Amino acid sequence: MAAKKKTTTAKSARGGKQDRARVAGGQDYEVRYEAKKTGRSASAVKKAVKKVGNSRKKVTRKLAR
Repeated sequence: MAAKKKTTTAKSARGGKQDRARVAGGQDYEVRYEAKKTGRSASAVKKAVKKVGNSRKKVTRKLAR
């Protein structure tokens, strides 16, 4: 029988689980990270989050256009 892999989940500063699949549009550090990653402005990232929601995949796809 194969051994189960131990998965570790990152914790936020408040002790909750972090959801890396989402972009928090109100958090400047997340907006800056996404802007730097895609080469777009922070305001473009915020607009994309408003338009397509906070799914990181959808935001990245929107900004890639």
